[in-house]
Amino acid sequence: MKAAVLNRFGAPLDIQNLPDPVLGTGEVIVDVAAAGIVSYAANVFNGSRNYLLELPVVPGPGGVGRIRATGPDATKLKPGDWVYVDSTIRARDNIANPEQILLGWTYRTPAALPLHRHYHHGSFAEQMLVPTENATPIGRIEAADAGRWAALSRLLVPFGGLLAGGLQAGETLVVNGATGGFGGAAVAVALAMGAGRVIATGRNPGTLEDLAKRFGPRVRTVQFTGDEAHDRQSICDAAGGPIDMVLDFLPREASAAQVRSAVLAVRLGGRVILMGGLRGEEGNLGLNYNWLMHNETTVRGVWMYGKDAIPLMVQMIRAGLIDLGQFELTEFALDDANEAVAHAAANAGPRQLTVLRPDRGGALPN
Repeated sequence: MKAAVLNRFGAPLDIQNLPDPVLGTGEVIVDVAAAGIVSYAANVFNGSRNYLLELPVVPGPGGVGRIRATGPDATKLKPGDWVYVDSTIRARDNIANPEQILLGWTYRTPAALPLHRHYHHGSFAEQMLVPTENATPIGRIEAADAGRWAALSRLLVPFGGLLAGGLQAGETLVVNGATGGFGGAAVAVALAMGAGRVIATGRNPGTLEDLAKRFGPRVRTVQFTGDEAHDRQSICDAAGGPIDMVLDFLPREASAAQVRSAVLAVRLGGRVILMGGLRGEEGNLGLNYNWLMHNETTVRGVWMYGKDAIPLMVQMIRAGLIDLGQFELTEFALDDANEAVAHAAANAGPRQLTVLRPDRGGALPN
C-alpha cells in the first residue's frame, strides 16, 4: 500500500510503499477514503508537541473508508461497508482501567506502548488495520462525499464532552474557546442537541462574528479582553440568565484566567467539562475549594468520546440536525500530504476542513 510516513521528527512526510496490513482475529482492514488533518499536525510532526510516538509511523488519527476484510469473529461488518474509524483504541486486558492510544498519533503512557506497536499505522495510507470495535458503520454514502464525512472526527470530540456533561435541551452553555476547530464544532453540536443559548468565547472577533451570523440568535459571543473579572461579567451578561454548563476548548496558548472567567460564571450546581490544551503553570487553574464546594460545581476532564457517541452522531447527520456542508472542505491526494499539513496549519478556523484522499490519485474539486 502507499502511505505517508514520518521517519523522524522535523522531517517531511515520505511517500512510501509499505506491506499491506495482515488481518488477525478481532480486527478489520479498512480501505481509507478520507482522513482529516488537524491544524496542529505540523507541530506533532516537528516534535514540538512532544507526543509519545514511536517512529517510523504512518500518522493520522481516524478517518472514513470501506471495509476490505474482516476477521473470523465479525458478525455484522462485511467488505464494502462504509465505516468511520475511531482513533481511540483501548486495551482489552483491563476493562476497569484500560490503557489507551490514538491510532497513528500518540500513546498516553509507557504501559500503552505494546498497543501502540501493534496498532501502529494511522490513516495517511491506502489501508489501515484496526480493532473490529473501532469501525462503526455509517451507512451508504457517495464516494465523492467521503471527505465531508471525515468531519466526524471534528464533531465527535465536542459531542463526547457534551454527552459527558449531560447537556439538556433548553440549557445555556458556554463554549470557552469557540474560535478553534473543536470549539466551533461544539457550537454546532450543542445547538443540534437543543441548547437554548450558546455563549461562544474567543479572541478572534472575525471568527466570533461568523459564528453568530451562521447560527443565529441562539448564539451570543464574547471577545476576551484579558481582564478576568471583566470577561466573566461579559459572559454572564451575554447569557442573560443562569449558565448551566461550560465546555472548555482553550488551546495551549491560553491562560488559566481565561478558563476561570467561564468556570466561575456557572450557576449553583453547574457543570464544567475540560477538554482543552492548557499545559505547564497555566494548567494550574487556581480554583477556589470553598467556592466549588458551596456552589456545588462539577468539574470533569474528558478525553475524546465514548463509542456510543458515534452512531448517535451519524443519526444526527442523517436527520439533518448537523449539516456537513457547513465546512469549507479542501482535499489533497496522498502524494501531496506535506502540502495538506501546511494547508491545515494555515487554515485553522472552525469552518475549515483539510482532508487527505488516499483513495484517489488527485484531489477532488472543492
